[in-house]
Amino acid sequence: MKLSFPTDIVLFVEDVIPAGDVDVGDVIVLPDADDPVLVNRVRLGQGGLIFTVTSASSDSPEEEWPVKLTAEVRLCRRGRDVAR
Repeated sequence: MKLSFPTDIVLFVEDVIPAGDVDVGDVIVLPDADDPVLVNRVRLGQGGLIFTVTSASSDSPEEEWPVKLTAEVRLCRRGRDVAR
């Protein structure tokens, strides 16, 4: 787990998780990508999972696209540590 300390009080955490553990609302980094995406929908497809994602920095629904991954793929999940 990697911790970073932004200028405000909230801690941001990054976990490496299997794609099968991703939930709607998670912010993840896809394999071979640098920018995080927001997961809007998760469904089961043939041979894996289909995520409908948008850019984490944009609220525009026109920019949604599907991503197909197997449940074994490892992803970085980013979020807030609300325990502090």
